[in-house]
Amino acid sequence: MKKVGIVMGSDSDMPVMSKAAAILDKLGVEYEMKIISAHREPDVFFDYAKSAEERGFKVIIAGAGMAAHLPGMCAAIFPMPVIGIPMHTTSLGGRDSLYSIVQMPSGIPVATVAINGGANAGLLAAKILATSDPELLAKLKEYSQELKEQVEAKDARLQEVGYQNY
Repeated sequence: MKKVGIVMGSDSDMPVMSKAAAILDKLGVEYEMKIISAHREPDVFFDYAKSAEERGFKVIIAGAGMAAHLPGMCAAIFPMPVIGIPMHTTSLGGRDSLYSIVQMPSGIPVATVAINGGANAGLLAAKILATSDPELLAKLKEYSQELKEQVEAKDARLQEVGYQNY
């Protein structure tokens, strides 16, 4: 059963949203990815958000730029956690998206990651699921260990060759 819904308003969001999917793939978390515009096809969007719980989703990751209504509208309809990814925009560098997502009214929270923070959105979704899944928690601990080892290897190289030759 797919536990995470990944939804974006445009295919231009795919480079960022695919990073969330890649993390979920690495951790063995099933997901469904869709392109749905809350503004251009509101009926499709409402059906998606209203049916997400009965389809087994435990978390929705929603990416949006500019007005960035998709995450907030998901949170207004879907009763479980929603993670918003603000997309970088050419006009305001993504600050417009960020502000739109983090400024949700009281009672409609959206967990928000950094602008273009697809990987962290995938990790946050997995961490939410891991609160009731010991196997997934173990995979997250392994992932953290891999990150630690990568940093240690980089430092070892720096110590070996010096910063001038790095």
